[in-house]
Amino acid sequence: MRGRGGSGAHQALPVHQANRAHRAYLGVGVLLVVAHVLAQLAWGPLVGQLAYLTVDATAVVALGWRAARSPRRARSTWLLLALGMLATAVGDATWTLLLTVLHRSPFPSVADVAYLAQYPLLAAALVVLARRRGGLHGREAHLDSAVLTVGLGLLVWVGVVRPALADADPGLGTVVSLAYPVGDVLLLATAARLWAGGGRRSTSLRMLLGGLVATLLSDVWFAQLGDSGGDVLALAASLPFLAAYLLLGAAALHPDAAALTDPQPPPAEPLPRRRLLALTAASLLSPVTLAVELALGRSLDGWAVAASSAVLFLLVVARMAGLLRRLQDQAVRLERLSRTDALTGLPNRRSGDAELDRALHACRAAGAPLAVAMVDLDHFKQFNDSRGHQAGDRLLVGCAAAWREQLPRSATLARYGGEEFLVVLPGRSAEQAVVLLGRLTRVTPEGRTFSAGAAEWDGRELPEALVDRADQALYAAKRAGRARVERAQPATAA
Repeated sequence: MRGRGGSGAHQALPVHQANRAHRAYLGVGVLLVVAHVLAQLAWGPLVGQLAYLTVDATAVVALGWRAARSPRRARSTWLLLALGMLATAVGDATWTLLLTVLHRSPFPSVADVAYLAQYPLLAAALVVLARRRGGLHGREAHLDSAVLTVGLGLLVWVGVVRPALADADPGLGTVVSLAYPVGDVLLLATAARLWAGGGRRSTSLRMLLGGLVATLLSDVWFAQLGDSGGDVLALAASLPFLAAYLLLGAAALHPDAAALTDPQPPPAEPLPRRRLLALTAASLLSPVTLAVELALGRSLDGWAVAASSAVLFLLVVARMAGLLRRLQDQAVRLERLSRTDALTGLPNRRSGDAELDRALHACRAAGAPLAVAMVDLDHFKQFNDSRGHQAGDRLLVGCAAAWREQLPRSATLARYGGEEFLVVLPGRSAEQAVVLLGRLTRVTPEGRTFSAGAAEWDGRELPEALVDRADQALYAAKRAGRARVERAQPATAA
């Protein structure tokens, strides 16, 4: 029997009832498969096919039930899946009627119209599902799905397309035979895109993807055995399809099917281990296919293997290049974060010290003065205790923004720690620094005040000594009653 399938998931039953329905479906499905096998061997194909068609019907009912009980945002996915499975069931019923009742050749026939109609329906359902889930977007997801599609597409070519081209006579039969692997590749590409999106790998999603992979393997198996003759081989060709239908129907009835269309976050890792293993396996399919052909003594499909190997190599290189760019961007962002205060957006202490060192070298070369100031908000702890830490954070952010606007562009304002700030003023003397700090007093938010100490570089002392003099002047301002700016003693006197 020729057939295909698809599935989806969402639920309205309580979890314990959904569990019972899921297990009952699988149990009945296994019994129907056994009945199909026994009836096919004992009573002939017509009786056996009735059990086969019942499996079809139960999968359609399961998917239709899920579609009917899904919220509107997810209903289109399940409706498309149910219609795809319905097309499969119609094709199977037509095939059975032609072969076992009318004793006519079912290929090519109207049954193929139904079989081929399922491909765009199932592919559309997977595209909608992938968009609903989200997860990994853009270039990386497309590259990952392309690697899987090309790798598995080679199997479709070797197992289905090439035998169809070799065995079929020119005409309608050849066209129909080739239409199936084209549909397989379409379904494979959309399933790979769904997988590449990442997100939570629920049992329902695994069953859905497993059913789709099973249908792909079923086509390959059918191409090898379906027309070989003999009841046993025909029966063996039908079993993979039954397994696919059971998986698809079970995916719709599983308790976690309701969450299958929920938006998924992108993966935390740039290339998770499971994804890496899957991409590695897909990349190795080309040489493995060539090795199997050599081992079995089959005619080599060298051009197909060479083309797929080249495309896979380019895709993997593009994926690795994207991964390296992503890691480089992250390194740049981490470096920026390591030099920036997360709360205020100002340079942190490390960056402030580095800017001071650069300013000293530039002023020494130009023979220009340089002043440094240490600024500390007055009674900040009491403000935090009375107004709360969030209010304290808002005060710090407001001070940073207001002070930055009042300082010249050549100046550096850095958060040195807590409520303490460093101001580096290239080309300014200590007297000019005091004037600039006076401007900051007038724009400090919440009517707050600060104490500050300003020191002028003598052209020889080290950066840490200059900052220490400004810090000593700051503490002198605090001892003198706060809300003032003190000039530091000259370096020689200090």
